[in-house]
Amino acid sequence: MIQVFNEPPQGLQAAPHEPRILAAGHQIGVREIKFGEVHDKGGLMLALGAGLALPGAFGRNWDALYDVLTDPDRTPPRLALLLCDYADFRRRHPHLSQELEATLLDAQRSAAGQDRALWLLLEEPESDPTAW
Repeated sequence: MIQVFNEPPQGLQAAPHEPRILAAGHQIGVREIKFGEVHDKGGLMLALGAGLALPGAFGRNWDALYDVLTDPDRTPPRLALLLCDYADFRRRHPHLSQELEATLLDAQRSAAGQDRALWLLLEEPESDPTAW
């Protein structure tokens, strides 16, 4: 079993089996972002807004996403983003995934500088037994 929460966040990481249960044991908030139905930047921003429970006034751009993820008033000090169906999204939309990853990784570095933690977890399909 992968123990990602025993160490500081390190870029995009494979999610452990039952990440929500493990995160709860470490007192880490989990937000699930579903990429399965994302086909363009607008859909991506909607998926991010839904997963992060952002209000309709969310700016729907990279800067707004960064601001939300690094704002101590909006996010818990220990947060894990569970990126569902991300490998498929990355294959389908390489340009969007590069921009998203750059924003997420910048937010992760900024959070670390504020003594906060932002894990970026890639959830493997449950049909993949090697993910456990």
